[in-house]
Amino acid sequence: MNLTRDRVHSIGWISVLLVCGALTIGLTLRVNAVKSQVHDTEKRIVWVQQDINFLETEFQTRSNQQALKELNDVEFGYKAPTAAQYIEGERQLAALGMPVGPGAPAPIRYANADPAGDAGADNGGLLAMVSPVNGAAAAASQPETKGTGGRNRDPEREEMARDAAALGSRLARIEVAEAAQQ
Repeated sequence: MNLTRDRVHSIGWISVLLVCGALTIGLTLRVNAVKSQVHDTEKRIVWVQQDINFLETEFQTRSNQQALKELNDVEFGYKAPTAAQYIEGERQLAALGMPVGPGAPAPIRYANADPAGDAGADNGGLLAMVSPVNGAAAAASQPETKGTGGRNRDPEREEMARDAAALGSRLARIEVAEAAQQ
């Protein structure tokens, strides 16, 4: 094997190029690793800035609450409500109202008509609530008809109960009008 000077030069250049290529690949990998670290650090910086903003807002809120408390203690003297300050119902609320002044508009009134023959009932003339599925009236609002056999019932109420009872069967049935015509 006879190595000439030109051959040694070419082998030398090839080896130099291989070493330079390996160093370039190594340097590229190192640069990418540093870029990844920089990106992670930037994400942590953003997170810390958000945390700082949250803490600043919390601090300002608490300092404003403290300033408001001091202002309240010095100027106004407001205190939290106690259990004795709450009212129990509509009657106590109405007792707090003022009498109607001269020239005030009349209060809004709602119509309430007693059905014929049912004027003495305690339901105030309102129809009982009826379930649309099975037609059963609500137990709390059904008037008691002892021994009357349902003769004092309102015909409108009976019609509503029949419609409600038939609602389930009407909803379960599918009628296609166009198919019947063709």
